[in-house]
Amino acid sequence: MQIPDAHLVLHGLAIKKHADAAAVGKLVGLPIERASKALADAVKRGRANEAQGRFILAPMARMALDGEYSKYYSDLRGNADFVAAYEGFERINVELKQLITDWQTIDVAGKRVPNDHSNAAHDEKVISRIGDMHERADKLFARLAAGLPRLQIYRDHLLQALEKAEDGAIEWISDARIDSYHTVWFELHEELLRLMGRTRVE
Repeated sequence: MQIPDAHLVLHGLAIKKHADAAAVGKLVGLPIERASKALADAVKRGRANEAQGRFILAPMARMALDGEYSKYYSDLRGNADFVAAYEGFERINVELKQLITDWQTIDVAGKRVPNDHSNAAHDEKVISRIGDMHERADKLFARLAAGLPRLQIYRDHLLQALEKAEDGAIEWISDARIDSYHTVWFELHEELLRLMGRTRVE
């Protein structure tokens, strides 16, 4: 089924929360011209709000968007390999959450305290563990992208963030201001939950 641009850009805003047309278009696989046109139309229809070139999903549009997923992704939900890959992702997501906890905190005298990243050996060990996990997760990413090719962008960005962290730019592990490993992983999880009609378990 051909998915309309109007749905794709609103879906992109649901993932990105607050983004410009270029970021939304890149995420959902639309040229910036088409993304810009669809976003402008969404603003006119009251489905998105715009300020200084950045867009957010309008509250009323969120409910309508949620109701569209079963229509546009029913085939994907019936794809046994995609569903199995998604379920594999959910299992490995538990491991990623623990790794991020180990990255953001450190044990000092039996207490967990914020990691100030002064212990390079600790950080290198966690990055190595994330790298090992990524090797296993990447097989799932490949299967997800085979079911929906535009998901390849997450696979590419995760690898790029990991490589930068391994090269010493440790902010690429979890800095929320950039497309860090944790940021992209979180967005991929949100994407998959929406596609599959599931809810996030905290």
